[in-house]
Amino acid sequence: MTLTTATARSGRKAPRGGRKDGRRRDGATWFLVLPALIPILILSVGPLLYGIALAFTDAQSGRTRSTQWIGVLNFQDLLHDTLFWDSFRIGLLWAVGVTVPQFVLALGLALLLDANLRMRWLARALAIIPWAMPEVVVGIMWRLVYNPDAGILNETIRDLGLGDGRDWLTGLATALPAVIVVGVWAGMPQTTVALLAGLQNTPHELHEAAALDGAGAWRRFRTVTWPAIRPVALAISALNFIWNFNSFALVYVLTSGGPGGRTRLPMLFAYEEAFRYGQFGYAAAMGCVMVAVISVLLALYLAGRLRGGEDA
Repeated sequence: MTLTTATARSGRKAPRGGRKDGRRRDGATWFLVLPALIPILILSVGPLLYGIALAFTDAQSGRTRSTQWIGVLNFQDLLHDTLFWDSFRIGLLWAVGVTVPQFVLALGLALLLDANLRMRWLARALAIIPWAMPEVVVGIMWRLVYNPDAGILNETIRDLGLGDGRDWLTGLATALPAVIVVGVWAGMPQTTVALLAGLQNTPHELHEAAALDGAGAWRRFRTVTWPAIRPVALAISALNFIWNFNSFALVYVLTSGGPGGRTRLPMLFAYEEAFRYGQFGYAAAMGCVMVAVISVLLALYLAGRLRGGEDA
């Protein structure tokens, strides 16, 4: 009886020690993570919370009186702001129009760079050049390409006898497609690198076995390559959509939202409201709506990934 009691007591004491050790490990972990968390809290979480609070005020530039709390009035006005919802629609068109061709072209380029080609290292280096260029530089370069008088695009059209060219960035029908082309070109490298990494992690033995079974190139891609890179493809596509929807610098340099608002993305619209018209509270409300949309998209993406993991 005494031995049983001692054993039970020793069994109860062990978890206490384990909990103490667990607390020490947790404390040490937080101590190591804290230097990385502090900049995130100061530079990301803090401004985000401040922006959310600002959305419920009438904050404006150049005002001498104190800012007043107005509740959800900015959001009510936003619901009836057709210009904002037009920019939101344009933002979705831009995000889809850039993300889809970007992925298709990057996948083709990644498959090409994964092949056993001569000077493959040089081709890979050249493929990531747009990624190394700042968006402002890319925008200036493509403005020169699209220049109606001396741009290389119109000069080529004239030399081929296909017409006199046109003003691509100021035409109502051509501005958004022209900007989408630039977005696809600028965003292809990181998608290519991600897909190429997925392709290189695919065992070559699977391709050899499928080839021995008589599978053609398309069947090998569908049954071997795509299942292997599918997680990477879904992840990079979701990130690209979010990045493209939040684009600012590239479109601002190319068109500044014109002509007639045809390329005014939501970020551009919020920027104009804040820094051109001084409506900081109203612009913060727009930012909150965009953060909510991105959060919903992320939640849907993560839910789909979790369901896919359970099915697997």
